Amino acid sequence: MYSAPFRYHRAGSLKEAVALLSELGEEAKALAGGQSLIPLMKLRLSRPAALVDVNHISGISQIQEAGGAIHFGALARHADIENSEIAAAIPIIHDCAAGIADVQVRNQGTIGGSFAEADPSGDWPAALRTLETSVRCFGPKGERTVALEDFIKDAYTTVLGHDELVTGVSVKLPPANSGGAYVAFKRSAPVYPTASAGAQLTLEDKNVCKDVRIVLGCVGLTAIRASRAEAELRGKSLTPHTIKAAAEAAMAAAEPQADMRGSVEYKRVLVGALVKRAIGIAARRARGERVEAGHEYVG
Repeated sequence: MYSAPFRYHRAGSLKEAVALLSELGEEAKALAGGQSLIPLMKLRLSRPAALVDVNHISGISQIQEAGGAIHFGALARHADIENSEIAAAIPIIHDCAAGIADVQVRNQGTIGGSFAEADPSGDWPAALRTLETSVRCFGPKGERTVALEDFIKDAYTTVLGHDELVTGVSVKLPPANSGGAYVAFKRSAPVYPTASAGAQLTLEDKNVCKDVRIVLGCVGLTAIRASRAEAELRGKSLTPHTIKAAAEAAMAAAEPQADMRGSVEYKRVLVGALVKRAIGIAARRARGERVEAGHEYVG
């Protein structure tokens, strides 16, 4: 199917893009990687009257480290992040980028577009809520920075105004003796995960959990911070018993819906298994081991 008619505008700067969005009204949409928007337009589930192409704006595709954080321009492609030595300093970021869809999508899709879309099944919000992450925005009133936990309000809903753009994402470098892992379970590469889990922890004496964040993806209208699961680990030694307790608390925190990817009970059990795996890999990485993690597939 073909999309409904629309007008195309190419912005040469952030100010021009914001001015166009303001002028064209709420039926205009920004176009970055287009990996979510274009399929919806082809199905006519989204019918914007105009598209403002931001791909030719310079200065918002870089990946750089400064001030104790890694800064991603909004147009940084998933593949760029996957292959970035700078991003690899935080392994959970590589886990996420390397597992998004297939190589064609990773070559086109952008981190900024992913956050602006706020898809409940998206990978980036679940992975990056395990870290101190902020989203940089630009609109008619200028620049502002919003903490990730405040940026996404609901499914497909953010704090962005219709004439405001994501310009970048900043992730604070974790302290020493830290490690993280993001794992997701999928039927195949192009589809969204059935469920996902991210864990980021800091260890004392190689096995005592000083601090931890556990976040669940694809089992709620937004990524879910599993606070009770974190409490089962914080200040305690990592043992099969404490990890099992954390996994059970994460299962209770999940809010899955039955669909073609599985029943509610199936997804809860899957969350428990993914949380256990993420904690285990995160702990090994915190001890200095090099461990592969990422997406897992049926069969």
